[in-house]
Amino acid sequence: MNAKKIIYISLPILAILIFVGYKFLFSKTEQPIEEQKPKGGGTLNAQLYVLEVSSLSSGINAVGTLLPNEQVDLISEAAGKVVGIYFEEGKKVLKGQLLLKVDDEELQAQLRRTEYQLKLTGERLNRQKILLDKDAVSREEFDQVQTDYNILQTDIDLLKTKIAKTEIRAPFAGTIGFRSVSLGSFLQPNTIIARLIDQSKLKLEFAIPERYGSLYLPGKKIYFQTEVSPQELEAVVYAIDPEVDIDTRTITVRGLYNNAAGKLSAGMFARINLIVNQSNETLLIPSQAVVQEMEGAKVWMISNGRAKSQPITTGYRTEKQVEVLSGLQAGDTIMITGLMQVREGIAVREQ
Repeated sequence: MNAKKIIYISLPILAILIFVGYKFLFSKTEQPIEEQKPKGGGTLNAQLYVLEVSSLSSGINAVGTLLPNEQVDLISEAAGKVVGIYFEEGKKVLKGQLLLKVDDEELQAQLRRTEYQLKLTGERLNRQKILLDKDAVSREEFDQVQTDYNILQTDIDLLKTKIAKTEIRAPFAGTIGFRSVSLGSFLQPNTIIARLIDQSKLKLEFAIPERYGSLYLPGKKIYFQTEVSPQELEAVVYAIDPEVDIDTRTITVRGLYNNAAGKLSAGMFARINLIVNQSNETLLIPSQAVVQEMEGAKVWMISNGRAKSQPITTGYRTEKQVEVLSGLQAGDTIMITGLMQVREGIAVREQ
């Protein structure tokens, strides 16, 4: 083999040896930083949370409907022609206000005749009484006149009742809806004239699962929202249906909302949070700070700048917070990030 061939063979081998040596030398210096740290050393950056005494409200979420405080369909009890309509559709009316009048001329004529007969019978009764005191008439004759007088008095009361039924008056203050009759139309008994609604207060009706049936709910607060406004409004439970619905296995609950401002209307949909338990002195921590293990829940507490595993007992849980019943106290500091890298005794610095 001549010198030229030796050079051609040696150059590729030399290049391979240089490449392998370069990778070997520099691979040691590119090891992860954690592998170069001595065991138990280093400082972990994390977000910390200092516990404070807070208030906690636990509730039941539901959907419901707003109902009027009072609602009635105004109907006619008397038959006759409509001679007067004294309300405007969609307007407020007062309790006892005259809304509609049915013709009562015939009844008024009967009343006047009966009142005249009563007057004559009353005079006759007075004369009979004088004669009875003088034993000029028998007791039977006097009692007959007395009976005639009483019957006429009853007839007058009956006619006045019939006349009163020709007048439709508001049974309570509220807002009257659309009317279904016109002036001059002939009403039959039980004809619906209009609907009267009292919305000064609204009933908030909703259903909750039967498992809450043992709770005492009257007086509990209800926070709800409607499509009209995202503002949270407040009502109070005043009644519970004593019977469980066998189809839905739910209990119907009603709350009362003061609608004096008139912002809401009956029939509206509502998203509800019924407060069943309220505590003004409890400890709440962010839910991401809790680590669940086979032995139970724990958090990483910071003591003298170092991490310490601390078992806790948890209570009510929301989407973002967890109630701590034992294991921590106000003023303690816990970690809420870096939980995957933390270990017992490592130094922790607030991020």
